[in-house]
Amino acid sequence: MREFELIDWIRQLPGPSRPDVLTGIGDDAAVLSVPAGFDLIVSTDTSVAGVHFPHGTAAYDVGWKSLAVNLSDLAAMGATPAWVSLALTLPKLDADWLKGFFAGFQALALPHRLALIGGDTTRGPLAITITIHGFCPNGQAVRRRGARAGDALIRIGRLGLAAAGLRWQLARPESERASPLLDPFEQQCLQALNRPEPKIGMDAVLRTHASALIDVSDGLLADLMHVARSSGVGAKVDLDAIEEFGWLSEHFGSSEARDMVTRGGDDYALLAACAPAQVDLLLVAAKALGHAASVIGCFEAEPGCRIHHHGQIDTVGGPSGYEHFT
Repeated sequence: MREFELIDWIRQLPGPSRPDVLTGIGDDAAVLSVPAGFDLIVSTDTSVAGVHFPHGTAAYDVGWKSLAVNLSDLAAMGATPAWVSLALTLPKLDADWLKGFFAGFQALALPHRLALIGGDTTRGPLAITITIHGFCPNGQAVRRRGARAGDALIRIGRLGLAAAGLRWQLARPESERASPLLDPFEQQCLQALNRPEPKIGMDAVLRTHASALIDVSDGLLADLMHVARSSGVGAKVDLDAIEEFGWLSEHFGSSEARDMVTRGGDDYALLAACAPAQVDLLLVAAKALGHAASVIGCFEAEPGCRIHHHGQIDTVGGPSGYEHFT
């Protein structure tokens, strides 16, 4: 397969029919129609082999996760997905790998009516860059800066399991990393790492009931501190309210489990600030869609983030999650 054969093959992949795609793959640029009364929400992420996913990860999982991280960004704005462009940097054209990659990519794209509208292919170390576009009604995108002292801190999705999955994945030889793990809990954690479930489908609920949002990519504390600083408030996290902390403590001990839950990252859960009167409505809506959801703390007037655990309070300062340039 050559480059232009690859592009033609991609163009033939099944996808949703969207009247708002006026020109898609095959021209110098896509031509798209943004519906009246809506804002366009755009996010770009790059996934690099050995950084965002271990070498040896199954191609299907690379395709799924590369798209999931972008969908999660839209979920964190209360947006509905529409279009996506894809840039593939490949060490070589491997037809079997590409079929697996696009099988995973489409398994997530098709249910959300996400149209692939263009992109690029080039040769180099394996990396995937995705730009995703979605819509919000004018002025209704949920941002990081809306949290208020007294708001509840709600997590939607699991925390810490992906960090455990990465620990177990890296302990295996590269040649075995595309295979499932035998232990059910280990496999659950590996699934959280390789196939995170973006919280798409809650857009209207989140726009109605959340005052601030962020997705957890770099770690609970790092991302929570982004919300707190943007909003000019502080936050408290009740570690004992996060059930995954107990699960992970049984396997790794309390100290390791705490780091996985609060600093591990790669969870793609959502953190929401929510006025007390809106909490039950948001929790019911999240659980109705099958998402783990609970109150794990609150926002406070005092700046900074504090962790409560067994009656002890630790104030968090400095870097608290994954950073690419350290």
